Amino acid sequence: MKFLVFVKATANSESGIFPPDSEKLFAAMGKFNEQLVKAGIMQDADGLKPSSAGKRIKFSDNGTTQVIDGPFAETKELVAGYWIWNVKSLDEAVEWARRCPNPMPGEEGTLEIRPCYSLEDLSEIVPNVEFDREVRLRDQVARQKKAKPKTKVKAKSKAAPARKKAAKQKRGRAKAK
Repeated sequence: MKFLVFVKATANSESGIFPPDSEKLFAAMGKFNEQLVKAGIMQDADGLKPSSAGKRIKFSDNGTTQVIDGPFAETKELVAGYWIWNVKSLDEAVEWARRCPNPMPGEEGTLEIRPCYSLEDLSEIVPNVEFDREVRLRDQVARQKKAKPKTKVKAKSKAAPARKKAAKQKRGRAKAK
């Protein structure tokens, strides 16, 4: 079963503030993510920038859409990151979530676990033509993932440009002060 595990946002994460001991957080999360990968559970994961960097699209039945710029007011309803896990049951997802280090050190961190619908769950209510289209689309996505060239790049060299860019930006901010 596939589950989406949300890391709920806090006032600090929404302000783009990392904890003072963020090295510890990254190390602890790295170890936890390694366990998830070794167990074959983690399918995807990422952190999200604050809602101030995002937008919401609001739909209505009359066909109009509205674009709303972030930030969004209710921090408790926002997400700071996510995992996609494939486990046997909600109970197993809960057991893995309990092992997670506090994702918001110095604050009360919260994970929310939500099961995803499978195609089989929807087979009785989705019209056959739409069900077949969804099967084709999922197959196409799987083929696209396989078709991407797998280059062997050392993690250090892959991360180095990002680190250099961040250091350059940090120096620029220091000079501006």
